[in-house]
Amino acid sequence: MSSDGSDKKPPKLTVSLLDYGAGNVRSVRNAIAACGYALIDITEPSQILTAECIVFPGVGSFGSAMSVLKEKGYDGPLREYLKDCDRPYLGICLGMQTLFESSEETGGEGGGGGSSSSDPLPGLGAVPGKVIRFDENQVGKVPHIGWNGRIRHQDSPVFRHVDDDEEVYFVHSYYAPITEENREWVLTSTTYGGNRYVSSVQRGSVVATQFHPEKSGTTGLNFVRGFLEAVENRTLSTSAPIPVDPAASTSLVKRVVVALDVRSNDSGDLVVTKGDQYDVRENERREGVSSVTGRGGVRNLGKPVALARRYYDEGADEIAFLNITSFRSCVIGDLPMLQVLEESSKSIFVPLTVGGGIRSYKDPESDRVYSALEVASRYFRAGADKVSIGSDAVHAAEAYVNGGGKRTGETSIESISIVYGVQAVVVSIDPKRVYAKRREDVDPKHFVVELEEDDAGGPEGERFCWWQCTVKGGREARDICAVTVAKACEALGAGEIMLNCIDMDGQCDGYDIPLMTAVGDAVNIPVIASSGAGRPDHFTEVFQRTDVKAALAAGMFHRKEVEIEEVKAHMAENGVPSRRATTAKKA
Repeated sequence: MSSDGSDKKPPKLTVSLLDYGAGNVRSVRNAIAACGYALIDITEPSQILTAECIVFPGVGSFGSAMSVLKEKGYDGPLREYLKDCDRPYLGICLGMQTLFESSEETGGEGGGGGSSSSDPLPGLGAVPGKVIRFDENQVGKVPHIGWNGRIRHQDSPVFRHVDDDEEVYFVHSYYAPITEENREWVLTSTTYGGNRYVSSVQRGSVVATQFHPEKSGTTGLNFVRGFLEAVENRTLSTSAPIPVDPAASTSLVKRVVVALDVRSNDSGDLVVTKGDQYDVRENERREGVSSVTGRGGVRNLGKPVALARRYYDEGADEIAFLNITSFRSCVIGDLPMLQVLEESSKSIFVPLTVGGGIRSYKDPESDRVYSALEVASRYFRAGADKVSIGSDAVHAAEAYVNGGGKRTGETSIESISIVYGVQAVVVSIDPKRVYAKRREDVDPKHFVVELEEDDAGGPEGERFCWWQCTVKGGREARDICAVTVAKACEALGAGEIMLNCIDMDGQCDGYDIPLMTAVGDAVNIPVIASSGAGRPDHFTEVFQRTDVKAALAAGMFHRKEVEIEEVKAHMAENGVPSRRATTAKKA
């Protein structure tokens, strides 16, 4: 009962959000709101020491994050707030890494989004240890992107609503090793490529995670809810160590990604469509003619936000919005697409990627020049976690190759990854097959493969091919192959490759396995297979025959020919691990 004798419940605590301006913080706001709590923004250093509870969602590079904290005068008050571990704090991703004494990640030169430094950058120093980079030779693909498990080292009220076997979402290139000095801090550990590292910490009321709870679906929301409830009922600090099996391990599961090709139809409405070898218009002789253009109308498969929400509920591991008309318009002024992201992020708590028009351009009305970084930043603030760069990445790769493999720091890939980290940049490559009867018939600068017997090959029986990259939505071919573009983009700072194949698009005959193998073997960053899926076994096949970490489909889901659950069930039946989606909150 309250002091006035009524049965009113006391107001819930107010969360103070430390938003220093990097990456998608909107999803963290929405996750806190979804759990029923109000929040305020920390805009002055003085607010830190008076906060009831601080949530610090760090996105980007360690060097960039610490620089901003220092510039804003936040670092000193934060150290004071954290000093005795008795003030509620939740750090996410970089919000955890900055708690450590130092990091190798500079955020400056090298593979965009941070390179390893011989002189580690100092952090807040609350947790002993240094953050270091994953070794590709040991773990394979870097960044570590996707859904992985957790091994608990402590009983904690933050896990009140979360089962131990539920995966959470990770996206990072740097990690904190477990040491004798920080062992008491370890809340959970995770293994990647046989490498065991700190995936969350807790000491007293200070909690931080390497994973992203705001991107971990219902599991992540339940984690946030458990943390905030524990703050509210003053039980947060009651964690206790538990025995840990030294042989325990976790696994990175394969991701099922759904793509929504978004564009305006002839009436100006924003719709989800799907092409057949990149042609999104109906066949006018069979399927009707647009009264506006006199041509076949744009295929309308649904409204973007509602369709994305459906896929989230059905268990999609990621959702990609591909704005396929943005090359004709200004992204900064593309309010409908930004609104799609803002609305989607209110109720969708898995990673959101947006592509289309991520480049520098001049606004024809104001003559103002917007950089690719400004365009990406607007998308991130609207709710995107990753941006997908298409045509601009091909041009950047051409310049990189022609320039002798030297970085300029001026490409969209470099500028975005330096600020937001390599994990925020996906390069979407749209190649088509070029067949040859002999390997010698192809320019040696292109990567050529000999096709296996189960591949139909070329129209005249050709058994060799290379993949020619295209730009402008597949309408213009360039004299550069997909393998070369992928390797160049990795060097420039891309963190992931979305690999399409125009020949397979809309055909429902399966992914281009030779293409996925050729590019996957050539790069050390994760590859997403795209174009061609029509049945559940197509996902299983590409996961079993190649090293892709995710597979994407669109049309078969939009038309309800196949359900996501069917895909994951087929994968499970054939020994391919996938995420078990939790669709309801626990009491």
